[in-house]
Amino acid sequence: MKKVTKIEPASVSSLVQRKLRVAAYCRVSTTSEEQLESLNAQKEHYEKYIKAHPDWEFVGLYYDEGITGTKKEKRKGLKAMLTACELKQIDFIITKSISRFARNTLDCLEMVRKLIGLGIFLYFEKENLNTQSMESELILSILSSMAQDESTSISQNSKWSVQSRFKKGTFKISYPPYGYANIDGKMEVIPEKAEIVRGIFREALAGKGCYTIARELNESNTPTKKGGKWTGTSVRGILSNEKYTGDALFQKTYTDSQFNRHINSGQQEQYLVTNHHEAIINHKDFDRVQAVIRQRGSEKSVKKGSSKYLNRYVLSGKIICGNCGSHFKRRTHYTAKGSYIAWTCQTHIEHKDKCTMKYIRDDEIHKAFVLMMNKLIYGYKVVLKPLQAALKTMNGEERITALANLDERIVKNTDRKRVITELVGKGFLDATFFTKELSDIAAEAEMLAQEKKRLENSATGNQKQRLELDTLIHYIVKKPEIREFEDTLFERFVENIVVYSRNEIGFCMKCGITLRERMVN
Repeated sequence: MKKVTKIEPASVSSLVQRKLRVAAYCRVSTTSEEQLESLNAQKEHYEKYIKAHPDWEFVGLYYDEGITGTKKEKRKGLKAMLTACELKQIDFIITKSISRFARNTLDCLEMVRKLIGLGIFLYFEKENLNTQSMESELILSILSSMAQDESTSISQNSKWSVQSRFKKGTFKISYPPYGYANIDGKMEVIPEKAEIVRGIFREALAGKGCYTIARELNESNTPTKKGGKWTGTSVRGILSNEKYTGDALFQKTYTDSQFNRHINSGQQEQYLVTNHHEAIINHKDFDRVQAVIRQRGSEKSVKKGSSKYLNRYVLSGKIICGNCGSHFKRRTHYTAKGSYIAWTCQTHIEHKDKCTMKYIRDDEIHKAFVLMMNKLIYGYKVVLKPLQAALKTMNGEERITALANLDERIVKNTDRKRVITELVGKGFLDATFFTKELSDIAAEAEMLAQEKKRLENSATGNQKQRLELDTLIHYIVKKPEIREFEDTLFERFVENIVVYSRNEIGFCMKCGITLRERMVN
């Protein structure tokens, strides 16, 4: 018997077209009262503007306050909006202008292309530009370049203004160090916190280390500037800050042309203003503490401004967490039977919930290394010889020829882009065709650049691997057996260690292979 199934007609509500989910993004560049008022005005404007369209649904306002527009990585509101787009929670975005959205041409184009790829478009009010209907990326590229130039100009003017105040000694410290407050543009001492600073200096002069001082401050529930926990780094920052003597050294850091901040190690001028404000520590005690810090650094092979721990122990800076990617830190563990050295993931130390990787013992790493090297001594013909043969078969001349061909293709790609840009500028080329061609050229340029980088790395890296491998084989052929861990041997052949678990680690050899080894208890 035939079976008939009745299909009900679709309801009227299901046939109604879904509203366009619209979000807005706005940003102010500083946290001043006037700018925050501007932010509130923008929020009110966009809510009314979006809700005024019956076919639009307001799904949120994303904003950043007091955040620079030159780098998208520093803007939490923007990142949250992009995440919502990836989750298909937004269909359309409105923003005031390109300069409010991004002042970096590369970031602007990258984000626009990403959103278009997700089927999400943007409307820039000031420029009256809709990425859904614009004929090409050329307009957006020009406008965002102008915004970047404006940002650079503003940055340069700001730098000139700040440096001028540095020279005159009139620069106001907007964020004074612990123990001070900014009152009417002047640094004023906070008595109760100033006493804590004096206590930190006294403890340092008594011979206590920064981490010991930090631990004792935490145990006594002494408040920090931001309400968090004291660390050795924060204590060291106080002990090395000349502002506690009443002097102020300006331009300790500087920003490069790409808006990245660096420590000023002589690249830019610095300005020292003496008797800038009331002192908490006298110069004599401050200089004595600096001498103590230098002495401690000398004893531990620590040099200020360097990667201080890398030269201190043979394993320092070379153990990497296979779980979160952080480096391991050396610590001393105490038990009823005595003490032992262990290595612990830095992330696990600070946030146990973010990384569950526990410590590994120093002596167990040593045993694992000895075991691994002895396995190579007895089995190098199976493990290392095939790799050596494979590396020797790679032809260096073929790489050189391939690199030359790539360079030629890169030049042609650049010429092609220049020609079609000139043609569209003169009106000889259709804008739609130009957009497609420009996209193809950009994709080809990216592919060529990656291929060239791969070949260059292969050309230099392969030769280095061969030399390292030959040296390793030459060593173990003559070595009968390794009895104990040797610092020089480890440093010569091992690049770093990856910790997969408390029971297994991997030795990443300089010759390019990683050898896993079980931990020996």
